[in-house]
Amino acid sequence: MNDFSYSEKNNVSGEVGFVACKDFLCKEPLQFELGGELSEYNIRYETYGKLNADKSNAILVCHALSGDHHLAGVYSMTDKKTGWWNQIVGSNKPLDTDKYFIIGSNCLGGCSGSTGPSSINPATGKKWALDFPAITIKDMVAAQERLIHHLGIKKLALIIGGSMGGMQALQWGIDFPNKVERIIALATTSMQSAQAIAFNEVGRHAIMSDHDWNKGDYESNTPPAIGLSVARMMAHITYLSDKGMEGKFGRHQSASKEKENEDLFLPRFEVEKYLHYQGKAFVNRFDANTYLYFTKALDLFDLRGADLTLESGLKSIEAKVLTVGFTSDWIFPSEGNKAIVTALLKQKKRASYVEIESDLGHDSFLTDSPKLYELIRNFLDV
Repeated sequence: MNDFSYSEKNNVSGEVGFVACKDFLCKEPLQFELGGELSEYNIRYETYGKLNADKSNAILVCHALSGDHHLAGVYSMTDKKTGWWNQIVGSNKPLDTDKYFIIGSNCLGGCSGSTGPSSINPATGKKWALDFPAITIKDMVAAQERLIHHLGIKKLALIIGGSMGGMQALQWGIDFPNKVERIIALATTSMQSAQAIAFNEVGRHAIMSDHDWNKGDYESNTPPAIGLSVARMMAHITYLSDKGMEGKFGRHQSASKEKENEDLFLPRFEVEKYLHYQGKAFVNRFDANTYLYFTKALDLFDLRGADLTLESGLKSIEAKVLTVGFTSDWIFPSEGNKAIVTALLKQKKRASYVEIESDLGHDSFLTDSPKLYELIRNFLDV
């Protein structure tokens, strides 16, 4: 069966139509950076487009913390939720499926089909939970590299990702310099700031303080919903910007004045309702333990070398690199994206930086952005 097929009823230009995920079960043991081992593990992935004869047209898309392998298209007529980067992947879109073979994989440690804390530990017959090894961005990339090898691809034309996905893209360039031609890192960083780490810790504390968390040993039908919802609500604030939130919500209210005293602490402002919706929706699709593991992986990420300089940490990169910052991104500021390129240029590496004006905060790379689309197309053409 093909990795995807076009919908016969699809008449929207560029849409990839129906898609289906695949699983790669790797039986080669994986040693984790911080200790621990998996004797085997699964990576769930999707592909779009066709691999050419010499397998030189492959592009790997790396997802952010709450993303997954489902980049574009829909699964069926009853499950019509499009992939998270549907506007980017497709015929005549920036990641053009007429030219390229696009790969999206769920990170190791995830909860959307790849082996992670919610998977069954074959040694115990129970969920891994907190027995799952501590994972880093480096471990995620090591697992992805085995998937790429499994697909018979010797060198990727491009690796692209935003936020945590950008971290993976850069780690690829460091760990496998001969296996990637180009890298685009969007709204990312070489290491998280103290403020970003602090936000992640508050989110983890909310989860671990939830009575239903039970030290990670919770059942699927009784997750630490309140803690995970609060963690998501708070994190979502960091993905937006003050100007963007003001423009979208302002101080708009929906509750009647007559009930102001009676229901004082119920959500009344539109921004409150939005955050509650985001929290509830996240609980329905994401595993709390994966959230703990992934946020800690973000905090531990540090591309500086042994001498604590970014130049030495990036010295093995051979790929052509583009980093993109967004003006209103205050959690991964544009200065951090620029610093990566500065460190590469000091070593006479092929690197460039572009800053895009946007009021939509950290999530700008996920929104409609003609300038970003043009950058991607041009970067692939040169």
